[in-house]
Amino acid sequence: MTTYDLTLNVRRYDPDQGRSWVQTYSLKAGRIMRFVDLLRRINDEQDPTLAWGSSCEHGQCGTCSMKINGKPLLACELLVENAVAYFGTTVFNVEPLDVAPVIRDLVIDTEKAYERINRVKPYVISPKPPRSDGREQVISPKALERYVSATRCINCFCCASACIGGHGTFLGPNAMLAAIVRVMDSREQEKQERLRCLYSDEGIYRCHSSRACSFVCPKEIDVAHFIALAKAGALGSE
Repeated sequence: MTTYDLTLNVRRYDPDQGRSWVQTYSLKAGRIMRFVDLLRRINDEQDPTLAWGSSCEHGQCGTCSMKINGKPLLACELLVENAVAYFGTTVFNVEPLDVAPVIRDLVIDTEKAYERINRVKPYVISPKPPRSDGREQVISPKALERYVSATRCINCFCCASACIGGHGTFLGPNAMLAAIVRVMDSREQEKQERLRCLYSDEGIYRCHSSRACSFVCPKEIDVAHFIALAKAGALGSE
């Protein structure tokens, strides 16, 4: 079985001492081990104090997102053999995302990160009233086809971390995507509030069209495409 001698240079942070440093761990790993498996092995065999986040470990919750050799990604989806092939090295620099303050080591304050999402109200604000026959409001297949891929977003914040638009002045690509989905949702009656958010000083015009968001999205959503539609005024529910 193929094994690799790996070096992980992990960015650590101790909030009690206010100290940040890089700690190096060396370990052998099989080719189909994931990076969450590597971190767990470090906890079990070398350093139980290393803090990192995970939950589902099936690419659906986004809690294990981090930067590996500068690229934001999900540690539960990255296999060792794929990482070695992609980066062309067995040395990996592991850092927390930079979209929110670091709580400890690789764990960031997701509540702070979600403040940007919450500001766009990622839900139907004013749904269409119930139909006269009592059935729910449905979305036609034609309307849904235009934006169904955008609904796969898990808010892992990889796109926000990769974005060059500036975390202080731009709500972020995933926040914009959440607003865009509701503009395109035929059940949403409150379109004007959505549009004011999209075209605000912190909205889509802060996007530099680098397409970094689409490049790093683990769900393979073309986030830049949807933002481009919004810039062109080409959103619509039908």
